[in-house]
Amino acid sequence: MAIAEPVARRALRTTSRRKTRNLERKASVAAASLFGVVTLAALLAPVLSPDNPLMPAGAPLLGPGKGGFLLGSDSIGRDVLSRVLYGMRTSWFAALGVIALGLLIGGVIGLVAGATGGWVDNVLMRITDAFLALPAPVLAIAVVAALGPSLLHTLVAVSIVWWPFYARIVRGEIRNLAARPHVEAAKLAGAGRLRIAVRHLLPGAVPAALVTASLDIGNLVLTLAGLSFLGLGQSAPAAELGADTARNLSFLLQDWWVPVMPGIGVLVLAFIGNIAGDGVRNLIEPD
Repeated sequence: MAIAEPVARRALRTTSRRKTRNLERKASVAAASLFGVVTLAALLAPVLSPDNPLMPAGAPLLGPGKGGFLLGSDSIGRDVLSRVLYGMRTSWFAALGVIALGLLIGGVIGLVAGATGGWVDNVLMRITDAFLALPAPVLAIAVVAALGPSLLHTLVAVSIVWWPFYARIVRGEIRNLAARPHVEAAKLAGAGRLRIAVRHLLPGAVPAALVTASLDIGNLVLTLAGLSFLGLGQSAPAAELGADTARNLSFLLQDWWVPVMPGIGVLVLAFIGNIAGDGVRNLIEPD
């Protein structure tokens, strides 16, 4: 009886840990699925928006819930909810675009540097360090000043300083994987350098790069909104969260919903990006 009781306790603890892990996994899946939910909502912004975000739809400066405007209307009678939805769409896809471009450029450079080593690795990493030293806001201002105000120009400027993070991560993973037995076996079997890099090294670096990218979405949303707030995004009357907040700051004390609602849109996107990024990290790196 004395022996059976500890065994039963151990079995109970094992069952409890298994249930806890299952609950944590379900929570992580639910969190990671927020990426898909937000992306789908962004795609359906024209359907979800009650009115045209560029055209007046009623009386100006109506408060939330008045005149058929759920979040109120702005100074010229445009629906604030429609502008927030379109602004969230722009911010979300802009962040995804920067991350995709950063993963492509940084992944290729990190793969070449890590798989080749030697002077090639040193040169590519020194170039990467040089780009890491560039301040994103200052570079964005310089690019926009040279090319003109445009969301595309801002995205190009941010992408220039964002890819080095992924290059560093991929390069580190590749260097660690290069010493693994399966890579040495592939070399002994006569596999070429390109085949080893693509077939045996790159797949091992993908999880770390995806985790980093997923956790970056919230930061990018805030970065792009901040640059837009400074006037480096789309020009009026385009709906953009940071720009709409900046243009309507004069209404903050009287008609607060006009500048505050776009700011809440930025908060929601950044929060969802961080929560979903944590979910992806927990699924890929459960330990």
